[in-house]
Amino acid sequence: MRSRTIRARTDREIKGLPLVEIAYGPDPETGDPGTARGVLAMGDRATGVLALGGRARGIFALGGVAEGVVALGGISRGGFALGGIAVGAVALGGVAVGLAAMGGAAAGIVASGGAAAGYLAAGARAVGKKTLSLDRGPSEG
Repeated sequence: MRSRTIRARTDREIKGLPLVEIAYGPDPETGDPGTARGVLAMGDRATGVLALGGRARGIFALGGVAEGVVALGGISRGGFALGGIAVGAVALGGVAVGLAAMGGAAAGIVASGGAAAGYLAAGARAVGKKTLSLDRGPSEG
């Protein structure tokens, strides 16, 4: 069974980038694995202001692996990161690491979660300078 290839882009551009570019599947001519670059980019690998795809990079990135100012994905990294594994200034996820982190396991200056480590930490198990923990109550350490 052949893999399906989808390629489309608008003629209209903003600062040299197509307004919309879609690229899924390998390009039969170049072998490109499906890289889309545009203001709105959708593809196996997408880079743009709004990027959607398996690997997404942009101001707003949504994908399996997402990197951007606002990143939402299975694995995400950015200013505001939300995902299974999230790393960012503000991180929310199953495992979250950031200045402010919230998740099942969270680490940051301010951390909240099932297991939390940080200067200010709150959770079922919390470790840090100032903590609120179900197992030990409030403390300053």
